[in-house]
Amino acid sequence: MIRAAVSSLALILAATTAAQAAPPAIDAAIADTTRPAADRDRDAERKPAEMLAFAGVKPGMVVVDILPGGGYFTRLFSDVVGPTGKVVAYVPDEMYRPKSLEAVTAIAAEPAHANVQPEHNPALAAGPANIVDVVWTSQNYHDLHNVSGLDVIAFNKVIYASMRPGGVYVVLDHSAPAGSGLSDTNTLHRIDEATVRKEVEAAGFVFDGESKALANPADPRTTKVFDPSIRGHTDQFVLRFRKPGGK
Repeated sequence: MIRAAVSSLALILAATTAAQAAPPAIDAAIADTTRPAADRDRDAERKPAEMLAFAGVKPGMVVVDILPGGGYFTRLFSDVVGPTGKVVAYVPDEMYRPKSLEAVTAIAAEPAHANVQPEHNPALAAGPANIVDVVWTSQNYHDLHNVSGLDVIAFNKVIYASMRPGGVYVVLDHSAPAGSGLSDTNTLHRIDEATVRKEVEAAGFVFDGESKALANPADPRTTKVFDPSIRGHTDQFVLRFRKPGGK
């Protein structure tokens, strides 16, 4: 999944620098005046300070941003991990179209974000093991279930293998009604939180906490997430899983 990243010096340095927590690095990344205005305008709804702190992103880390979309979080990860870190913006081949990496490719071309590596290859392709500190996917996990024939648990196992012991996998997505399972992934672009937890734990991860920062009890969870009545204000869950081991 992230095979090209293995040659980077960042992969060697990640293990020694990951423990150097620096919350100010997150604040500085968010306050960066060179961030696109469109990104800054979304901060109130996306709560980046809370999200990056919850994920534990720190200078020197290797972060994989799965299905990065417009690169909102990719850019922030890049600023926080800094020149000794690396951000792999990854799209599975099964979901790849040229536009799916267009935005992050433009980010990677900026000198300040040379640590960003856009990448696509088959979802179940094995890559280097035990090198990634944080895997992140935001509002897109449900879409994995809309890919014909993709075994999502097997994909989670590929992620598991890529991560160092103690690394974290964070899934942020739009909530579907409890007990709905996978019935709304393609229609409403929502997924049942319990289903995500079951699938990720089946790959070997251990549940490590959740954030309610993006919860919205007023969302009936029965409307498509793109509906103007709820877009940008959906009820969202944020789950953190950890690969056992490490310190």
